[in-house]
Amino acid sequence: MLGGVSVKQFLKELYQEISEDDIFNGAAALGFYLTLAIFPAMIFVMAVVPFLPIPHVDQAIMDLLRQAMPANAAQMFQDVVQQITGEQRGGLLSLGFLGTLWATSTGMYAVMQQLNITYDVKEGRGFLKARLTAIALSVMFVVLIVTGFSLIVLGGVIQDWLAQYVGLSDWLLWLFAALRWAIIVLGLMLAFALIYYLAPDVKQKFVFITPGSVLGVLALIVASLGFALYATNFGNYDATYGSIGAVIVLMLWLYIVGLVILLGSEINALVEHHADQGKKKGEKVEGQAARDPATRRRVQAVAPEHGGLETKRGGAQ
Repeated sequence: MLGGVSVKQFLKELYQEISEDDIFNGAAALGFYLTLAIFPAMIFVMAVVPFLPIPHVDQAIMDLLRQAMPANAAQMFQDVVQQITGEQRGGLLSLGFLGTLWATSTGMYAVMQQLNITYDVKEGRGFLKARLTAIALSVMFVVLIVTGFSLIVLGGVIQDWLAQYVGLSDWLLWLFAALRWAIIVLGLMLAFALIYYLAPDVKQKFVFITPGSVLGVLALIVASLGFALYATNFGNYDATYGSIGAVIVLMLWLYIVGLVILLGSEINALVEHHADQGKKKGEKVEGQAARDPATRRRVQAVAPEHGGLETKRGGAQ
């Protein structure tokens, strides 16, 4: 039970919210914008990495991408990034820095707009402030990626040292493998938490673990690995689409990423709307809703058996 609502009723409301917010079309839009953003984002990451005193971080990042993404898309992605960073690495951190950062934030800016739809609020931060928020989130992600994989690489260095001087038993190998995935999962959890905290234009507390982020991380890992397995063994996109097949696979994978983000946000929003101290739909701050008539009618239509989310905690506005 959540706020007096059964699991069955919660799932019913979640289905209705997913339909009303049209998250499948929203995920398609995110897939497009993330495609535009992912190359400059990774180029920026790979341009920063050589200045760190930790070797092979770039290889660790690419290794994980090859595990998570379909093989042909991962190979295309790696070839493009390595070609550009190999030729323009110095320029990317000087004159091209702001342009690269702006392009990188494009996908994050699209995520922000979609999460505003989830919470039924209008963007009120102004274009410049919203874009700066998107840039800040993008920079946080760069730091998160580099830090996470630096820890993974350092773990590998420790593992090699132990293998050389101590010798590795099976349980120690298992321990380092578990540590690697623990870092990856914690990094994903933090990424989801930052998105759900900063992206929508609503006032809320930072929460590291939320139902949406937990489900999102699990769904993203399962969906990404499953799609990579399907595309590698069953979906011969190259035979159908030729050389553009790798691009199509990459966009489909990013569509899955966008869908998982939006699904997690819908869960978090609905949990908050049912919580005793949570905001109602359309509120940026508790008790300060700013809705147009169309949003009001949508809110009143949700969960009529329970009087709707609008009437919870004090009645309709």
